[in-house]
This record gives sequence, C-alpha cells and structure tokens, in this order.
Amino acid sequence: MIVIRHLKKYFPLSKTEVLKAVDDVSLDIKKGEILSLVGESGSGKTTFGRTIARLYNKTYGNVYIDGKEISEYKNMEFTKKVQMIFQDPQASLNPRMTVGEIISEGMIIHKMYKNSSEIQEKIYELLELVGLSREHASRFPHEFSGGQRQRIGIARALAVEPEILICDEPISALDVSIQAQVVNLLKNLQKKKNLTMIFIAHDLSMVKYISDRVAVMFRGKIVELGQPDEVYNNPIHIYTKSLLSAVPIPDPEYVKKDKVEMDESYLKSPIGTYDEIDKIVENSGLIEYRKGHYVEKDFLEIK
Repeated sequence: MIVIRHLKKYFPLSKTEVLKAVDDVSLDIKKGEILSLVGESGSGKTTFGRTIARLYNKTYGNVYIDGKEISEYKNMEFTKKVQMIFQDPQASLNPRMTVGEIISEGMIIHKMYKNSSEIQEKIYELLELVGLSREHASRFPHEFSGGQRQRIGIARALAVEPEILICDEPISALDVSIQAQVVNLLKNLQKKKNLTMIFIAHDLSMVKYISDRVAVMFRGKIVELGQPDEVYNNPIHIYTKSLLSAVPIPDPEYVKKDKVEMDESYLKSPIGTYDEIDKIVENSGLIEYRKGHYVEKDFLEIK
C-alpha cells in the first residue's frame, strides 16, 4: 500500500518565488489497485509520478510504501520495489544495447539469478509475456515500431519483479491502433502479477477502461477522486466537467452541451513563495461528497 501525506514538489523560479508543481497532495493507493491520474499538460501528473519513483526529491511531505518512508529505502531495495515506464519508448531505451541486454541489466545489478543461462531464460519469458518473440532479444531498439519499443520498456520494468509500476503516459506517443494493445497488456499483467499501478494519462477514454479509481489533477492538486463510472457520469468539480466536455462522443445524433468553462475564482496561481514550503492548510484537501467519491474541499466552499 502507498500512503501519501502532504506531498509537495516545488521548483525554484527566482530568489523569492517557486513553482508549485505538486502542492499538498494526500492520497492512499491500495495494493493491487490501478489508480489513474488525469489532467491537462502542466497539471503536475508526471512530476507526481517521478517524485513517488524518487527521480525527483520531494520538497515536503511523506510517502510510505508498505509502512516505510521512501527516503529510508536503500537504492537497490527501492528500485526492486518500484519501477517506471516512460512516455517516449525511443528515448528511454539505450540504442547501443540489444533488447536482451536492456532487459537483463536490472537482473544483473540485483544479482537475481545464478548464471547467464537463467538470465537468458528469464529474458525469453519476459519477451513472450509482453507479446514479443525470443528472436527479438538480439535486435536493437531502432529495429522496432513504437508499440514494440514500449513493450520492451514494459519487459525491462518487470524484469526485477517490482510490486509497484508507475506508467508515465505510456500510450501517448503511440498510434491509436497500438494504444489499445498496450493498455490491454498492462491490464492483463496487473491481474497476473497483482501489481499496484499509477497510470498517468490525458486520454480519458483509455483511463476509464483501465482504472480502478481516477484522480483528477489540476495545478498541482488532486481536485476529484473516485471510481471511473462515478467520476465520468457524475463529475462534481468544474475542472473535471471541463475535461469531460472536451471528449469527443462517437454518436452523430448526440447534441453536445454548452462548453464548460472555468470560473476565475477557481484559478489559483501555481506560483508561490519559499515560506509556503512547510505551510500546511488544516482541513484542506479532499472531502467525501458521495460514497467513494471525493472532491476538493476548497471547491465546495467556493461553490
């Protein structure tokens, strides 16, 4: 289980100002759950994922995995527990290494197997698990399509047998025809291995299909959280309504409602000062509006 309390990640802009990329987020993610994080570009989704994965140092707050704060884990212990799938499969794979070398690197570092034959057998097993063949192990990344490269990235992440997988927009760089295949693969892998997944995306239709719960992020804060059907069919926050109003409906007879626009009273600036780093606003965050459906408390007060 992942327990997040008052997580902040601020980036310095000047001697007096900071950008609040992730701003006071508190959240619990259950073991074996797929939590999707949605929002427009710049909302803080990727920064949130990278901070959980310790690719960024958190500015403030705590993240506990299985009851232990992430800063207390040794690097080897943490990377065995948490792995990340990146947005651009071409940029995240070493072009000088074969697919077999890419997948086996983590196994060798963690000394997971006794000899090279065991490692080779595991490489073949992982390739077949993600829908590739054994022959692909000797090839280089440039010889594959975008969808195949993303499958290699997934195999690499699974090689050390992690418990938590952070997927940073793993389908956004792929053709629409390939996206469904990768999403189905991730969903099947999650069931087989009981993985806990944080799925970061902006494609709302795909998110609805893969998620156990959906969290909507806006300007560094989670503004709404709930099960996909509840969030999509009964959105509460004005930002969630605005996002959903932009989703195309494949029905020629469907008459779209008027465009939902954000009121200025909800638009808090993401720019802050250094003295806000350790400042916690009491009784802020999410409040349960309906059973299992949460919304930002500040929004309800403004509303």
